[in-house]
Amino acid sequence: MISANPRLNAGFGMIEVLVSLVIILFGLLGLAGLLTLGQQAEMESYQRSQALVLLEDMAGRINANRKVAACYGATTTNAAAGTPYLGSTATSTPACTSGTAGQQATAIADLTAWNDALIGAAEIQGGSNIGAMIGARGCISLTATDTYLISVAWQGLNPTFAPPAGLGCGKDSYGNETERRVVSTTLRIANLTAP
Repeated sequence: MISANPRLNAGFGMIEVLVSLVIILFGLLGLAGLLTLGQQAEMESYQRSQALVLLEDMAGRINANRKVAACYGATTTNAAAGTPYLGSTATSTPACTSGTAGQQATAIADLTAWNDALIGAAEIQGGSNIGAMIGARGCISLTATDTYLISVAWQGLNPTFAPPAGLGCGKDSYGNETERRVVSTTLRIANLTAP
């Protein structure tokens, strides 16, 4: 309450300014936190979209070279354990021993290209691969006759929920299982030979 005596009102304007600054400061801190969460969500979304592109890429490659589809699962990933795999920290590309020499070469080239895409070799900045997800791994599992489970796993930024037990790609590779992200698709190779 403002008094008629000017000496009693001294400093009242300064207090109003300080209270206003504190309120603005809390608002700006909240905005900074919101921006951080927005950037994390954007990164998670980017990684998921990259994983889906790589997933569909491999499904298309297998489908295009279907006569030697077994080559893509030559060292078939154990669906529960998630090994062996391609991508981050993979040691080698599987060999192909079925089909013609041309089909084998295509399968090996496809697996090598997928491995390179998983580690982000298509985009380099400052000598580092930056074009893929964090710790990306690709797995191809033969789940039944002519049926393949193709999965891409990567490390998320924040804990959420652990993937289902049947999706073992990247299992125990990212610390906490709630930070492991996996997308997968099932591909059934049709027999296109005439009866």
